[in-house]
Amino acid sequence: GGNKSRKLEYLIAAAEADGADCVVTYGALQSNHARQTAAAAARRGLGCDLVLQASVPREIDDYPRAGNLLLDDLFGARIHRIAAGEDRRAHGREVIAAHAAAGRRCAEVPVGGSSAIGALGYVRCAAEIAEACTLRGIFPAAVLHSTSSGGTQAGLVAGFASESVAPALPLRVVGINTYRDDGAAIAEHVRTLAEETLARIEPGSTLPADAVEVVDGHVGAGYGRPTRAMTDAVRLLARTEGVLLDPVYSGKAFAGLLALVAEGRFDDDDDVIFIHTGGAPALGVYTSAFEGTDADVGSGSDQENPA
Repeated sequence: GGNKSRKLEYLIAAAEADGADCVVTYGALQSNHARQTAAAAARRGLGCDLVLQASVPREIDDYPRAGNLLLDDLFGARIHRIAAGEDRRAHGREVIAAHAAAGRRCAEVPVGGSSAIGALGYVRCAAEIAEACTLRGIFPAAVLHSTSSGGTQAGLVAGFASESVAPALPLRVVGINTYRDDGAAIAEHVRTLAEETLARIEPGSTLPADAVEVVDGHVGAGYGRPTRAMTDAVRLLARTEGVLLDPVYSGKAFAGLLALVAEGRFDDDDDVIFIHTGGAPALGVYTSAFEGTDADVGSGSDQENPA
């Protein structure tokens, strides 16, 4: 489903503790985060409003109707569609005001669940990784994942920097940028969020200067737009491990890992952890990318090539 479930455990708990009976959040039309927020709200009996932006210029493969959008509807969320240039937070405030006028208390869940509260879900993930690796005598060279809104990376960075969370495994965390070709801005945001998160779990601690690493070069033509490297990476893992990556985040991130390996950035005997950030429901609205007919991917198909 996606990595936001870890964040939502904390974010939905915080909303309920604040007396909320509904939530509102934001994303692109095919947002994994929005879909998982809708599922979490349904599970907890909360109302859910999704402000979804047409930020990916894609009309083919039933993109504006199927995939996560279908699941949003099945989970009972109210969907508010807005154009690419509109202010989604302004729409969110209108939703919150309308609920307040009706006597309801609506909590705002940040984009991607990426706040210091949401990042605690990935502090916990760091603790789980450290425990599992220590028990097995594995000392990985790095942990890699897709980075976009920053909460996943911030939580991992804070967790592995903490003496109380992962003292035996201060892992290098590498985020593969899948949002925009501006890794420096993402890294700056991640560092700020990681510092806020670390302050929550270990006041007085500081992050190492090199704690945040973001790798550029794998976004392609833009956020949510497919690349040939992504389709190759998705097909490779599906045909060798039976594991599905998604076309927006984990597929591009795994392509980034393969590129780093090809560049010799890791030794042959290095153990590397790849965190699957989910999103398989979006595969169905990227059919043409895997058929080789999507303009972003290019002509021709490599369906017969397991690599």
